[in-house]
Amino acid sequence: MPGSDSPLPRRQRTPIPLSLASPARFRLVMNLYPPLLFAGVRVTRVTPDWTAITVTHRVRPWNSNLNHSAFGGTLFAMTDPFYAVMAAGQLGPGHHIWNTTGTIEFLCPGRGTVSATMELTPAESDIIRAGIEAEGCSVTTHVTEIHSAEGTLVARAAQSLYVRAA
Repeated sequence: MPGSDSPLPRRQRTPIPLSLASPARFRLVMNLYPPLLFAGVRVTRVTPDWTAITVTHRVRPWNSNLNHSAFGGTLFAMTDPFYAVMAAGQLGPGHHIWNTTGTIEFLCPGRGTVSATMELTPAESDIIRAGIEAEGCSVTTHVTEIHSAEGTLVARAAQSLYVRAA
């Protein structure tokens, strides 16, 4: 308020713990999440044990670039949050998890429907846990390939996932 000596308290958002969200609920929420919804990205599968997530993007006239193919940012958005989500689902509460770097290599235009499956195996989760125990944090790199419906490799995205105990 103007003239007030104390600032207004900031509204703090408390995220819903992933442990309280089922994979089916997560899929529904992500399919309604505006950045993915308006880009045309759909989460089509989340395994019950949080080891794999599949997403698709159908390129249409209203969500394509000047070359009538998928925007690069949309292709990267297909992979962006999902390794962190799978790690949170497998590791449980008590961890801070985020992506620290991300890269994408565009190999050919994405047209029609493109899809990607991200996988975080239990063995990879064990490596993350071991890194946290030994070093206090873990940084792992995960690579996702995005394919066309015909099987053509469209892009390859890599992300570094940072995890530490809360």
